[in-house]
Amino acid sequence: MTFPLRRYFLALGAGLAMSGVAMAQDISVAVVGPMTGSEASFGQQFKNGAELAVAEINAAGGLLGRKLKLEVGDDACDPKQAVSVAEKMAGMKIPFVAGHFCSSASIPASEAYAEGNVLQITPGSTNPQFTERGLWNTFRVCGRDDQQGMVAASYIIKNYKTKNIAIIHDKTTYGKGLADETRSAINAAGVREKLYEAYNKGDKDFAALVSRFKKEAIDLVYVGGYYSEAGLILRQMRDQGINAVLMGGDALVDMQFAAIAGPLAEGSLFTFAPDPRKKTTAAAIIKKFKDKGIDPDGYTLYSYAAFQVWSEAVARAKTTDAKKVAAVIKAGSWDSVLGKISYTPKGDITVLDYVVYRRDKDGSYAELQSGH
Repeated sequence: MTFPLRRYFLALGAGLAMSGVAMAQDISVAVVGPMTGSEASFGQQFKNGAELAVAEINAAGGLLGRKLKLEVGDDACDPKQAVSVAEKMAGMKIPFVAGHFCSSASIPASEAYAEGNVLQITPGSTNPQFTERGLWNTFRVCGRDDQQGMVAASYIIKNYKTKNIAIIHDKTTYGKGLADETRSAINAAGVREKLYEAYNKGDKDFAALVSRFKKEAIDLVYVGGYYSEAGLILRQMRDQGINAVLMGGDALVDMQFAAIAGPLAEGSLFTFAPDPRKKTTAAAIIKKFKDKGIDPDGYTLYSYAAFQVWSEAVARAKTTDAKKVAAVIKAGSWDSVLGKISYTPKGDITVLDYVVYRRDKDGSYAELQSGH
């Protein structure tokens, strides 16, 4: 072998070795949520949003000259499993997690992330305590239940002030928290509920609860809980001839609620942010989702936005160090599919907005009123 040719192969070998090093230096990030269990459709929304966001960031050249590698964690909305997943992600030195969904999972997980130097942006946990504990690492791209409860309450006060109201919840951090915020807001306006009851998440038989609705001639049932139980409660209400309107929070946005309730879903109400699919800032990304056969409903675009905020902040900070990136996020404002996002010192978005939606019998939903 001549010397120039030998030098060429040595250089080629060094280049291949360097490319191997570069591959090993991919930045691992994660999305965590209920990939299994009764809220798995929300986990799928999170995953869909995260996968496209990571693909788009990588297609644009990655971050700090490196590609992103996505890890997926399943907490099944279980607090213990959430902590276990969080500890695993921290152990892997992952700098950023988009998650979790259920507040009862996000809150304990956030402490493990804080200890492990992991920045957490939740696309969907709305309980105020997620950001009220003074942790450095907690952010959200969604609103809070104290604001969501006010919007639900304003609707109830306007339309059901002299009617019989039942407020029920599933005892979870999210469900009870939202029910209590709504209850406090209507009580502050001088409206008293006729019934305030709890049930267990995972229950299937609500006959005793529904009988109470019948006995008290309830006109509106406000549910603080998830779509699985809410859909069954609605069906069992109609089975007993109860025509009361069922209303809930953002967990009822999922199409699984309509799948469970069927045509009976018509007329049911829920609060959620103004439909992000209608935002001009999301148009190009929505087309990319639809080209993949995905309707970016529910929290899909929120998951995507979480990655946008983090990646823009990393580019500005020129590091993935979680504490430095957290400081940059709080100091700046960020372009996203949800519009411009900026933060309070606690990690809440500065523009909070919810509206009331009504479902049609085909399961689709439309905005009913302004959330202000």
